[in-house]
Amino acid sequence: MSAVNKEGRLSKMDNEEKSPSVSNSGGGEGSLDRLLPSVSTGLTPRKRTTSQCKSEPPLLRTSKRTIYTAGRPPWYNEHGTQSKEAFVIGLCGGSASGKTTVARKIIEALDVPWVVLLSMDSFYKVLSPEQQTRAASNDFNFDHPDAFDFDLLTHTLRKLKQGKSVKIPVYDFTTHGRQKEWKIVYGASVIIFEGIMAFADKALLQLLDMKIFVDTDSDIRLVRRLRRDICERGRDIEGVIKQYNKFVKPAFEQYIEPTMRLADIVVPRGGGNMVAIDLIVQHVHSQLEERELSVRAALASAHQAQPLPQTLSVLESTPQVKGMHTIIRNKETSRDEFIFYSKRLMRLLIERALSFLPSQVHIVQTPQGEDYEGRTFHGKRITGVSILRAGETMEPALRAVCKDVRIGKILIQTNQDTGEPELHYLRLPKDIGEDHVILMDCTVSTGAAAMMAVRVLLDHDVQEEKILLVSLLMAEMGVHSVAYAFPQVKIITTAVDKKVNDLFHIIPGIGNFGDRYFGTDAPPDWSDEEMDEPSY
Repeated sequence: MSAVNKEGRLSKMDNEEKSPSVSNSGGGEGSLDRLLPSVSTGLTPRKRTTSQCKSEPPLLRTSKRTIYTAGRPPWYNEHGTQSKEAFVIGLCGGSASGKTTVARKIIEALDVPWVVLLSMDSFYKVLSPEQQTRAASNDFNFDHPDAFDFDLLTHTLRKLKQGKSVKIPVYDFTTHGRQKEWKIVYGASVIIFEGIMAFADKALLQLLDMKIFVDTDSDIRLVRRLRRDICERGRDIEGVIKQYNKFVKPAFEQYIEPTMRLADIVVPRGGGNMVAIDLIVQHVHSQLEERELSVRAALASAHQAQPLPQTLSVLESTPQVKGMHTIIRNKETSRDEFIFYSKRLMRLLIERALSFLPSQVHIVQTPQGEDYEGRTFHGKRITGVSILRAGETMEPALRAVCKDVRIGKILIQTNQDTGEPELHYLRLPKDIGEDHVILMDCTVSTGAAAMMAVRVLLDHDVQEEKILLVSLLMAEMGVHSVAYAFPQVKIITTAVDKKVNDLFHIIPGIGNFGDRYFGTDAPPDWSDEEMDEPSY
């Protein structure tokens, strides 16, 4: 894999974006089925399945891979703008010097979530037919700066450093060409960029926060290259040796070895030099500590006594709406009734949200042969995105009124040590940046999870004015937080409560929505921004 990440996990990414992970398979539907309990008609409360033991490492082990489950902390401030960029480590060295091994050793020793490993090998230029013929006979120089697409590489690394979602080409070393499908990479606290020409471009150098050169004996590099190209890339020994003597060795002497002087650290012996790797890891940890943010505390102290924003739309408090709130807020209400009346409110809420989508005049002819001037949706697509797990309960209401709507999911959890929201999982439809997005969560207290979800959508090029945040119940604090950070996001809810207490419970509130809906027990210290069903 040329572009792999460690969201604390390394993962495969396909057309539907999945949060990065450290294995070659992402957390798809199967993993969600384990995370999300199904609705049961039984009356016995079920226990939460999420382990709260802080002594266990944040990972899941399977027979094929290890998945790190630590989440991504906020990468933006209370204003919703990115306030810290990813820390970028550049790894340079000759072919087969052990750059990828060093990178993986650093990832293992760092033990922090959301590390992206980006390989320069992904950015070879597309070859012409004549160049393809030369490459097939080992007569094309892949070790020359002109073989790389530095414009695309610089653009991609800059966007990734800025926290944006990027598409990475997939290079096939057997056919010497790019595959049709590109990988999607998103969410990096640390980026490790490795390649033979990592220090060869001035624009690239400016993006690197730390520069490391891996220095390995030339004989060792040749042996490794022979093993790799013959076993992994289907080459013959004569072709590999011919290419090494004709291109690889001269390129190292002319282009790669001279850049060693640009390095902050030179690592002799590659991945076996744990002293150097430990020094690198210590420095990166110190840099990450300096960049830590506290968003939730800032939200709790901001926007007090402000008038409610004009971007807020509250469902009219008719006797029916008031009656449904009376039922679902009542602590004595049975689970069946709670689900029934919540669903009724959700349907009204979604219908209200759809009225804010852009429309245009559309004339049709009735069966009587007369023209009727109506309206139709004026946009490309509508996509629903639920903040798991409570937000997922609103998906049926959206599907009931929006035919063929696409659905995405975001899992945000509260870090019980820091109190900050953390991004753990996302699966977004392809090309979501072109859509109008209905973002769904059932309760919003301080607004921290909703802000993180909006920030994720913006990082995927969704336009702010095309995002509608819908929630059954919101606190004034949450409304102000979202509206202040993202003034063009439309906010739609059925009710706004005035207070949030010291535990971030909405007052008078509705209780823990997810536990009441799914029939699970809340821990004694639950909040409306809870552990496995955050609803900030």
